[in-house]
Amino acid sequence: MKLSTSHLNELADVAISAAVEAGQMIARSRPLEVEHKAGGGSLASQVVTEIDRRSEDIILDHITPTLERFGLGLLTEEKDDDGGRHMADYFWCIDPLDGTLPFIEGSLGYAVSIALVRRDGVPWIGVIYDPVEAKLLHAIRGVGAFQDRRSWQTEPRPGGEVLSVFADRSFGASDDHDAVLDALDRIASDMGRTGVQLHTTGGAVMNAWNVLAHPPACYFKVPGPSGGGSLWDFAATACLFNEIGAVATDMHGRSLDLNRADSTFMNHRGVLFASEEGLALRIRTSLGGH
Repeated sequence: MKLSTSHLNELADVAISAAVEAGQMIARSRPLEVEHKAGGGSLASQVVTEIDRRSEDIILDHITPTLERFGLGLLTEEKDDDGGRHMADYFWCIDPLDGTLPFIEGSLGYAVSIALVRRDGVPWIGVIYDPVEAKLLHAIRGVGAFQDRRSWQTEPRPGGEVLSVFADRSFGASDDHDAVLDALDRIASDMGRTGVQLHTTGGAVMNAWNVLAHPPACYFKVPGPSGGGSLWDFAATACLFNEIGAVATDMHGRSLDLNRADSTFMNHRGVLFASEEGLALRIRTSLGGH
């Protein structure tokens, strides 16, 4: 089914209502129990709480009626992948609580993320809600990007003195941690910055959001044997970045593989979000072989 602009606007409204209601519930909640699930290569990818599942239930209450009406597939973090994303023309890609670990700790860095992705892996709708600040970002392919439902003006902003680098906590324990930081220091110097400021507390969605808030900035995951985040970690923010002209690619400069056939993980080609193409090119050149 081909989705018209009016269909996309309608589906975006559904996703926004779902994300805001789920996010407001999260903002009022604290986890009573923490469970661990299989999969992923880090603690952040393995922890889950009853709040994750309550958020997912709220979101599904909103979007389930759209599945049959528009012939949509569904991929959501807390349920098994049924393969429907490979048969439907579009599918919902949902992370009901990205950044569960900072949520458990009571720190910043968690969000609700909902995307509508075409079968070829192109994101057409991206909705992100920050429960801590009660802020909403959304984008519709070919329509625009919006903050709290108002058109998001994305004129060039003056960059900070440092290169802001957002990374997952697992980066600190990686074998190439020091080599990557050395490369980033050289990139910062080449750009005329005073150094690198590393942030490793947030989840993938808020890491990408913060790239846009603190230019020049980047968030990346180099290719690896496993893990690498999942489709739902990057689909909504990729839509936002694509719409405003920022960089959301793999570590080789190709479009993100957001409907990977053999897995939901993104380790095969890595992930790169950057505030500008020049920075992205430097990172790909310096770190593409890591």
